[in-house]
Amino acid sequence: MSIRDIPALNATLNATATVLMTAGFICIRRGWREAHRAFMVAAGIVSAIFLVGYVAHKILIHGVHTPFAGEGAVLRAVYYTLLASHVVLAMAVAYLVPRTFLLALRGDYVRHRRWARVVFPIWYYVSVTGVLVFFFLYVWF
Repeated sequence: MSIRDIPALNATLNATATVLMTAGFICIRRGWREAHRAFMVAAGIVSAIFLVGYVAHKILIHGVHTPFAGEGAVLRAVYYTLLASHVVLAMAVAYLVPRTFLLALRGDYVRHRRWARVVFPIWYYVSVTGVLVFFFLYVWF
């Protein structure tokens, strides 16, 4: 494995987190609390591993910005809008997800549920757009 493999690994981790979050969401909708907890904890762990890989990649390449190779004003606007929303919301997720987990761990399910209704779609969006950013940078262009 080389430094060039880290973005693909990170995208795989993001995609895996998305699948785990989807399964967790389905489980809680069906009332399967223990399965929900297991899937969401797994999604949190996978996301944390992603974050370590992302930071390591940025450190190893000295924070160099990966240029977008797509052509055309519309395509560039789509990419940079997606990227900007992803980055801003990812920073929020770094606080929101652990906070939501903490509420559940403390047994404060009323507040956990209120937070999760807001946090889940944000986390989900960040996870999905992370994969899309990878495809924009490394696969499609």
